[in-house]
Amino acid sequence: MIIDERLARKIVVRRQVDSHKGTYGRVLLIGGFYPYGGAIIMSALATVKSGAGLVTVATERENIAALHAHLPEAMAFDCEDEEFLAENLAKADVVLIGSGLGENSKAKRVFEEVLSKVSENQILLVDGSALNLLAKATPVFCQAGHIILTPHQKEWERLSGLAIADQSLEKTQAALAHFPKETILVAKSHHTKILQASQVGELTVGGPYQATGGMGDTLCGMIAGFVAQFRDNLFESVAVATYLHSAIAEQLSKEAYVVLPTTISAVLPKVMKKLSE
Repeated sequence: MIIDERLARKIVVRRQVDSHKGTYGRVLLIGGFYPYGGAIIMSALATVKSGAGLVTVATERENIAALHAHLPEAMAFDCEDEEFLAENLAKADVVLIGSGLGENSKAKRVFEEVLSKVSENQILLVDGSALNLLAKATPVFCQAGHIILTPHQKEWERLSGLAIADQSLEKTQAALAHFPKETILVAKSHHTKILQASQVGELTVGGPYQATGGMGDTLCGMIAGFVAQFRDNLFESVAVATYLHSAIAEQLSKEAYVVLPTTISAVLPKVMKKLSE
């Protein structure tokens, strides 16, 4: 698959006149446990600014004020509130877990709760430390209708058993076949690829100006926002979100030595507006 502006224009369509918040999807983001509070804030910024209708964040209580200082548009609650967590898990169209989650006992408990509660009509996006928890989970029980994994090469090594030197396209697709059928893999590297067992797309944009903390958190937030809204072809929606993340960074790099993830999110609504016209 060619991932370019033409595909982006196909996916990013004009908003319906007769629509409301629910039309554009409910997204639940889980993470930002101490000391990684900024990660979930960056993910939430990207999810809201990509156009998701209703965004809720489950994080540590101490992180909520900082989140709302950056993003009053997002709802938030203490991840220790089990009743709230169960309620919001049931309502979500998309669940993103992993941005700043960590791997301590609380993170593991919350992760296992999510895996056991997601249903076949939901999309589960697993990022960051949740990928490491997934690699350790034996056996993996998950009924999500669609799973999206966003590992960098070392995380994919833990998930797939493939050493970085062995992560060829053919071996990666073979390893991906051992995951549930609808799984989409965003294999992050300097040549990021988006794969399913039967199809693949590769980015031709992006560069070292993206090598800074929080870039992956912003990417997974964008993906969550896109799959919440543009559901006709999830593989293409994931591919376009990933493409725009790097394409915007590439444009910004013409005037910046390093591109900050939050700057990508800030520019995103205007870029999507132009694509939809």
